[in-house]
Amino acid sequence: MQIRKAVFPVAGLGTRFLPATKASAKEILPVVDKPLVQYAVKEAIAAGAEEMVFITSHTKNSIMDHFDRDYELESVLEADGKQELLTAVKDVLPDGINCVYIRQAEQKGLGHAIRCALPAVGDQDFTVILADDLIANGFQPVTAQMHRVYQGYGTSVVAVQRVPESETHKYGIVQAREIEPGVSEIEKIVEKPDPSEAPSNLAVVGRYILSPRIFRLLDKTGFGAGGEIQLTDAIHTLMSEQTVLAYEFEGVRYDCGSKLGYLQANVEMGLHHPEIGDEFRNYLKDFASNLD
Repeated sequence: MQIRKAVFPVAGLGTRFLPATKASAKEILPVVDKPLVQYAVKEAIAAGAEEMVFITSHTKNSIMDHFDRDYELESVLEADGKQELLTAVKDVLPDGINCVYIRQAEQKGLGHAIRCALPAVGDQDFTVILADDLIANGFQPVTAQMHRVYQGYGTSVVAVQRVPESETHKYGIVQAREIEPGVSEIEKIVEKPDPSEAPSNLAVVGRYILSPRIFRLLDKTGFGAGGEIQLTDAIHTLMSEQTVLAYEFEGVRYDCGSKLGYLQANVEMGLHHPEIGDEFRNYLKDFASNLD
């Protein structure tokens, strides 16, 4: 049961990063030396995906450009003997990986964006990765961790993590019954509940493995929290038909949809970077020592 297709909803306007995102997609913002969307694609490939389905808008041509071949640049790097850089450029999209781009004409929420993927996904189970949620430093990439759960139980899986109770209004929140350490059956899921009404502090983050049945349920899902078609609401309906699991992943999540989370990702990923990590660590120590 290998999942071959991964869906990336990347049509958002990125208003929290204006003016940086005025002419370029927020998913192209770099963390150290790779754009957010490249981390997401590499994670999908590591889990076995072969077709990347991008749900885009008219402002997201930079994503298509990034994953396109640049033969002129490759020729220059090869002629200059810059083999390491040439390898890095070619590795943006390895051989055998295909990209599909589908335009989301209107911004109607995450659920609507996922529904747009139907022509490319069809009747197959599929992965959804939100590039804003950069997750790193687990024992393996988080989507690969989720695939192990999916292969064991053969049903839909969503990634979850504990959040402060005061922040439940920012997430889909689940109430779940533990099956084994880290794996639970979802009994209830609510989109952005007030902390006083949240069933727990177990929050859904940007990774999903979903049955194609979700598409038909999204067709019947009306506008929910925030006046948008919420994927959470369709998952709630899906739970009446099949088991949906919550997986508490191993790794560190950076909310790169926020400026603070994005800066944290750059600092911490920079510290682990094989080329500059040690030098950057020494710089931060010197900088911190002068703060007082």
